[in-house]
Amino acid sequence: MLAGALPLGAAHAAAPPAMKADAAANIDAHAKLVQEMVDSVFSFAEPGFQEFKTQEYLTAILEKNGFKITKGVAGIPSAWTATWGTGGPLIALGSDEDCLLGTSQYPGTPTLKPMVEGAPGHGEGHNSGMPLQIAAAIAVKAVMEKNHIQGRLMLWPGIAEELLATKAYYVRDGLFKGVDANIFTHVSSDFSTGWGMGGSNALVSVEYTFHGRTAHAAGDPWDGRSALDGVEIMDTAWNFRREHLPISQRSHYVITNGGGQPNVVPDKASVWYYFREFGFDATRKLYETGNEIAEAAAKATDTTVTHQVLGYAAPNYGNKPMAEAAWANINAVGMPKWSADDQAFTKAVQTAQKRQIKPLSTTVTPLGGPYEARVPTGGGSDDIGDIMWTVPTITIRFPSNIPSMIGHNKTSAIAMATPIAHKGAVAGAKAVAMTVLDLMTTPKLIADAKTFQKTVQFKDQKYDPVITAKDTPAIWLNKDVMDKLRPQMEKFYYDPSKYPTYLDQLGIKYPNLNTTGG
Repeated sequence: MLAGALPLGAAHAAAPPAMKADAAANIDAHAKLVQEMVDSVFSFAEPGFQEFKTQEYLTAILEKNGFKITKGVAGIPSAWTATWGTGGPLIALGSDEDCLLGTSQYPGTPTLKPMVEGAPGHGEGHNSGMPLQIAAAIAVKAVMEKNHIQGRLMLWPGIAEELLATKAYYVRDGLFKGVDANIFTHVSSDFSTGWGMGGSNALVSVEYTFHGRTAHAAGDPWDGRSALDGVEIMDTAWNFRREHLPISQRSHYVITNGGGQPNVVPDKASVWYYFREFGFDATRKLYETGNEIAEAAAKATDTTVTHQVLGYAAPNYGNKPMAEAAWANINAVGMPKWSADDQAFTKAVQTAQKRQIKPLSTTVTPLGGPYEARVPTGGGSDDIGDIMWTVPTITIRFPSNIPSMIGHNKTSAIAMATPIAHKGAVAGAKAVAMTVLDLMTTPKLIADAKTFQKTVQFKDQKYDPVITAKDTPAIWLNKDVMDKLRPQMEKFYYDPSKYPTYLDQLGIKYPNLNTTGG
């Protein structure tokens, strides 16, 4: 049953409550499947561009449920779409599925313990989003078939989101051509959505490669031209330049190639930068400043420099009519019913990790509006922004993680294969399914969403990505890591045919309240 009457009608037209109740009941009936999908994707722990086991597993479930699968879309081997339906509106459903390097972590354990030392792990919780969308799509399909509703669904995964490396290519290559609306989901500890310009930054991911000349570093260094000198001077110059950049910018780098050995002057060296700013123009200017500094560093060291864009993310902008509809559904679904074990485990994790003690929330978050600040200082980025500037889109944040954890960190993986993650994904699936039904059955909602995008979102800004027709997805990234570590990681793949949950397979009793790790 839904958590109370739907507060609908005045704000927007909506699907009949009986249809939404049927969708919610269908998702409840598939709660076991949701748990298996969340746990399985957690166990695969595949970083960006290497999500092949995840692709195989999730597309098999969708194909079994009547969806047509297309793999390798937009020139990305691990990407895919799943489509179903005829006529009517086309609604897209997406979520990220990649994980992070170096965040391998046993789930359900308050203390830090890697499953495979140095391996990737779901330190942001992306293992939960596509399972949620699949459960929602199965439920919507059943309701549409029962009620003879015309319409189409397209599911798509966010590949390599942690690298901000694919959604701009999806858009450029026409993956969303003909899509009427898109619902994206992201894991959180709250249950929310919003509209307008979000607090996240746009981003350019670019690698600079300096080219010099080798020589004996002791015998005749004067005959060498050090590419590493070029990298280091660029980094030093950039760090001095930071003082004179807007406080809204975020920029960070890693040296990806520093040469071979100390007694050989490096003829090749590379540094990988993320440039982040709040809007299209500011981000492009930051990127151009990086290019100028790279060229100056090359001149200073008598080397040359080339650069390659590895990824891009537009600023986020949520659609107001869709967000209002989704929030009404979020409010109707309500927060999951957390057990005493869930709350005890949450406190144990926060205690063990010396984080703020904050219980799992029992109330949904109010509808969010545009980010307001005199000087924007947003930090993170998400390439869902590229799709938001292509078709009307919202993000629904669902409560599958616990409060106070560190982003992009092992602490954010601890709860992601526990009952907390499972319950949050089920709740999120209901909100998505109900919102899709609103879109499928009320043409005015889609029309209003498109009008808002055209007259409000596009009024003062236009989509202005940095990537060009010549740029290609960096599909080689993380291959070496997985070639090396996958054999060790495969031993930890979840087998739902033998174990009720992943915690059972790992021999972890829930709730594990041991905060010392002993």
